[in-house]
Amino acid sequence: MFQKFLSAFFLFFILCSSAFSQHGYWLSWRDSLDRDTSGNWKVFEDSVQRNFYLDSLVQVAWEEGYLGAAIDRLEDQGDSLWVKFYQGPKIQQIRLKQGNLSKDFVQISSAPLNFTEVNQLFLDVLKEAENTGFPFASIRLDSLQRQGEELSASLKISLGPEIRWDTLQIEGNSVTKEKYLQRLSRLEIGAPFSQNELEQATKRVGRSPYFRLGGAPKIDFRLQKASPVFQLSDRNSNVLDGILGVLPNENQPGKVLITGQLDLELYHLGGKGRDVSVHWQRFNELTQRLDLEAKESFVFGSGLDVAAEFSLLKQDTSFINRRLGVHFGYQSKSPLYFDFFLRRQAGDLISTVAYNEVTELPETADFRWSEYGLHVTLDLLDDVIAPRKGVKIELGLSAGNKEILQNTGIPEEAYQGLDLRTPQYSLKGKIEKHFYLKRNWGIYWGAAAGMIRNENLLQNDLYRLGGLQSIRGFNENFFFARDYFYMNLEPRLFLGENSFLFLFSDLGLLENPYFADSIEQALSIGSGISFETDSGVFRFVYAVGKTKEQPLSLQFSKIHFGYLVRF
Repeated sequence: MFQKFLSAFFLFFILCSSAFSQHGYWLSWRDSLDRDTSGNWKVFEDSVQRNFYLDSLVQVAWEEGYLGAAIDRLEDQGDSLWVKFYQGPKIQQIRLKQGNLSKDFVQISSAPLNFTEVNQLFLDVLKEAENTGFPFASIRLDSLQRQGEELSASLKISLGPEIRWDTLQIEGNSVTKEKYLQRLSRLEIGAPFSQNELEQATKRVGRSPYFRLGGAPKIDFRLQKASPVFQLSDRNSNVLDGILGVLPNENQPGKVLITGQLDLELYHLGGKGRDVSVHWQRFNELTQRLDLEAKESFVFGSGLDVAAEFSLLKQDTSFINRRLGVHFGYQSKSPLYFDFFLRRQAGDLISTVAYNEVTELPETADFRWSEYGLHVTLDLLDDVIAPRKGVKIELGLSAGNKEILQNTGIPEEAYQGLDLRTPQYSLKGKIEKHFYLKRNWGIYWGAAAGMIRNENLLQNDLYRLGGLQSIRGFNENFFFARDYFYMNLEPRLFLGENSFLFLFSDLGLLENPYFADSIEQALSIGSGISFETDSGVFRFVYAVGKTKEQPLSLQFSKIHFGYLVRF
């Protein structure tokens, strides 16, 4: 019996010893005064972490001015290590000489520095070196002389080989062409290596709506050249979106009106940043809109994007507006994107029966407007397609000459005394802000404003607002406005990357000079869901809007739902 108990005891002791030895790697130390600190044990997961900790102790001491700091290993028993830490005297300040350090990097002053300032100086020099083609540069103190607590030394820098940019490479399943990515990154082949340029290029590539960046790029150094390697995977950025609207039929009370919208957006065709989009909307039985746009990135190897647009709006039996434009876009090294554009707009009356006997220019007329402008975008969102935080700001302004054409269906006296050719100006701005509160909670806030000015401003010149993209709870393009401001507030409960439930409230102030009460206040509230599937996003929005003419009532509610297919 005693032998069994003794065997069990030794087995228990061996197991406990084994468990204890696997618990970690232990460290105990003594200071330079040989004071016993054996009770101060520190445990690490492995010996590598323990050695790293010891090295960091010495490094910190050096940075604080204890240049004689060192560690002496007294006893090493596998998982337990005893060491002695020598600190030595502290150097209070140091006087530096220029040495072989070029004044292009930094100009050394004669004033003494503490070691914190010296360390910062070293970091600044190395940062300058790695941004001017020398990523392997090193710097040290040379010709040291000590006088009490002061040290004098010369700086000695070793730049290493000069490195220049070479062509970048792409890994992954992306269809992106290397030439396109090279232009997007703004890294010039043959230019000196720059760590700062690489970081900026990584941000630009990572913000592309066409693909995802799988971490920081690798750098292949070979023959004094640096070739960055980007890991890319294509996004489902193409869009096929159809929305069906069920609205009360204002012309036939008691019945509903089915409206529709189709959005087709094809991005990054051929892996070259080539985009094509088609947008069609039907607001009511007689009103429709068509928008076409195509963009080519980095035309002829330049930094310019060129786009063309065409728009047609048929407003019931009143007028037809057409717009044809050309855009020249430029992406700066910062997050700013500049879009220079010129447009030719035309408006023609469909019927002049209502104007046969007018004596002054009616609210709608035939016109031609040559418009020139600039649109600037500052995009600081964390994701282009499904942002959770960040801000995006847009500002556009344009000017040009508008000419009113005389229509034979309108009495000639209506045009008498009018300057038929006048300057016209417009200004628009928009901001959106995403707040990331918690893992599943966020808030979207947006605001937009605009104004347009002309001596002979027409109703078919005015901005069109209302609907899912501006003030919800109203028909698409329900409002006409010379000046407008609206704000959207939308708390979101996220169910996935691009799936969320939301409540919203929209508030708008609009001015239409052709209304008796020209200032219109619009308010809408509602809720909805955006649910992402493998092939697209399902959206459902229920909204109720209020104006002076329309009470806040479920009788005037709007339901919008659709399925946005991404492929």
